[in-house]
Amino acid sequence: MTGKKNAPFTKEGIEILDKNKPVVYDIKDKNGNDIYIGSAKRGRVEARLKEHLPGGKDPIRGGAKVIIHQNSSIADAKKSEAKAIKAKQPSQNKRGK
Repeated sequence: MTGKKNAPFTKEGIEILDKNKPVVYDIKDKNGNDIYIGSAKRGRVEARLKEHLPGGKDPIRGGAKVIIHQNSSIADAKKSEAKAIKAKQPSQNKRGK
């Protein structure tokens, strides 16, 4: 994994995140608990995260902050995502637990 960045889990916060590499993203609640972990390929990071905002097609309830971890490939991101879901057991992930 390469870069790690975080931002508020808002439309404006998502727009400032790096989008030039595949990422694993971790949505946290206001207490810092992991509530959802996912991955997105390069060029799809912003759109995928916005889908999780209230009113989006795949909303995540209670998100306050998002952390992205950049990866060199989508295959690496998928592997890291699966490991993180298994280890952290986020409350709103359905697959991979």
